[in-house]
Amino acid sequence: MEQKNFDFSSCCHVVWDAVKAASSSTAEVQALPRWDLSALYTGMDDPALTEDKLEAERLVQAFAHDYQGKVADLTASELAKALDQFEVIEEKLGRLSSYASLLFAQDSLDSVIGRFSQSINEQLTTISVGLLFFPLELNRLDDESLQQKLNTPELQRWKPYLRDIRLYRPHQLSDEVEKVLLEKSVTGDQAWCRLFDETIASLRVPLKDKEVTIDEALNGLSDVNRAVREQSGHALATTLQEKIRLFSLITNTLARDKAITDHLRHYPHSTSARNLSNMVEDNVVEALISTVRSEYPRLSHRYYALKAKWLGLEKLEYWDRNAPLPGEENRIILWEEACSIVQKAYDSFDSRVGKIINTFLKKPWIDAAPVQGKCSGAFAHPTVPSAHPYILLNYYGKIRDVMTLAHELGHGVHQTLAARQGYFMSQTPLTLAETASVFGEMLTFQSLLEAEKDPQRYRQLLAGKVDDMLNTVVRQVAFYEFEKRIHEERQHGELLPERIGEIWHDVQAESLGPAFHLAPEYRVFWAYIPHFIHSPFYVYAYAFGDCLVNTLYRVFQEGTIPHFQDKYVTLLEAGGTLRHKELLAPFGLDASDPAFWRKGLEVISGFIDQLEQM
Repeated sequence: MEQKNFDFSSCCHVVWDAVKAASSSTAEVQALPRWDLSALYTGMDDPALTEDKLEAERLVQAFAHDYQGKVADLTASELAKALDQFEVIEEKLGRLSSYASLLFAQDSLDSVIGRFSQSINEQLTTISVGLLFFPLELNRLDDESLQQKLNTPELQRWKPYLRDIRLYRPHQLSDEVEKVLLEKSVTGDQAWCRLFDETIASLRVPLKDKEVTIDEALNGLSDVNRAVREQSGHALATTLQEKIRLFSLITNTLARDKAITDHLRHYPHSTSARNLSNMVEDNVVEALISTVRSEYPRLSHRYYALKAKWLGLEKLEYWDRNAPLPGEENRIILWEEACSIVQKAYDSFDSRVGKIINTFLKKPWIDAAPVQGKCSGAFAHPTVPSAHPYILLNYYGKIRDVMTLAHELGHGVHQTLAARQGYFMSQTPLTLAETASVFGEMLTFQSLLEAEKDPQRYRQLLAGKVDDMLNTVVRQVAFYEFEKRIHEERQHGELLPERIGEIWHDVQAESLGPAFHLAPEYRVFWAYIPHFIHSPFYVYAYAFGDCLVNTLYRVFQEGTIPHFQDKYVTLLEAGGTLRHKELLAPFGLDASDPAFWRKGLEVISGFIDQLEQM
């Protein structure tokens, strides 16, 4: 039974393999915004935090007393009242969980914060056991009885929630087993995820005369200077290799743990649980994956052959994948300018959306400083509807950092608009969770492109966008294929680090194409990617979102849909109440049709066409 327990990594827009290329001075880091979490709690010792835990325990006990073993006999109005109470309790627990997660993301190396976060997770798991009966009993209601109740006005609001939770009926276990799985999660998969996070955060990569974090070393892979890129690549490979057995153990253990749970729940494939949680049909996912893979030659293979020519190389090395074009400036974009660029792009699209963006930029809701111990990459956390979302990123002043800001602010807009649906129904399935973020990136990119008059900088912007789109679509589909092969082979026994590296090499060679020579040391570069650990098979959501938005943006540009902005805002406001078919129907789009995905890929291909002609 899936429980609503937000994991900050699952909303993370990872800046794949170095989207940031310059280190910031101490003064610049200090000038960047840091978030203020007091909308949740003022600190780990906040009396309100202790009071909320005690209140949650009391409410759970009262809820169990009133409803355990009685759900089948509730009238429609009584069931609606129970659902209202259930959501209030879960939101209170969600507030505590959100605070602990954000605090840990802010500094995962602080032992006091680590202990506090683990303690909160353990306490919330214990409290949540007392609520577990409710969704289990809901799913034992027979269809006819529930349908009669759903026909009453009192339960209209809860239709989407009950629709979604009932999808898990075939995979629901006995109350005793469900309790054991929930209680042991803190010493099972959650503990392995924590080990991975703390290991990654503590790694130091020797570069030149100093040791840097993984995130800083990844920055070097997009440096203008090829020698810096190569040095960064070798240093990263050496550092990851030193810990490769630990990373392999974590990966093997979590894959086996998932296989055991999938078997108990009768999921037919390793990807089935993710697809179900995404509320997307298997055939839709397969249409996306097969379409993208068939387009590798026309997209990534063609583009990287062009890049090799631009760089004057017979073959690209793995450290050249995100290389800037020759002549590109190492210009640093200050935070204030980045905010202005993104604000202008959103304002030009819709004033309602622009107003929300302005609130995020003016309030202390963003943590942008790249400091030691902080979570790498970027994410937007919705927290709870009674508070507001928070955004984390590591800002180094490159154009891709500006795009990351635009991306995460898009998430913030989506989460803000969807919050009106309440705690349970505000969260969007992953397949649509990237819609507003990628759309915001596209708005910002097009705004910059239209304003650029210098042909060389125009070409550099366009090439940078293609790099990012290939990272978001082709690379994520390759990640998905890597995960599938790992989980399939793990069923037959533990995979040695060398075998994991072989699988990584094979999927990367297929996706990147003949323009690349992939050195043996590149076989360890799977090890730092958090999605494989925190959220198995999450990665296709990025490709789903990018292709969907490419198609959606193309419809917007064509101007064939009247009141497009109104329909777009309505889509975001729906949160998790509607499925992708219902949400895309007003735009005349259908994700189950392979032509839908090809239309999205045509946008990338069109950009490559332009670059070929320049």
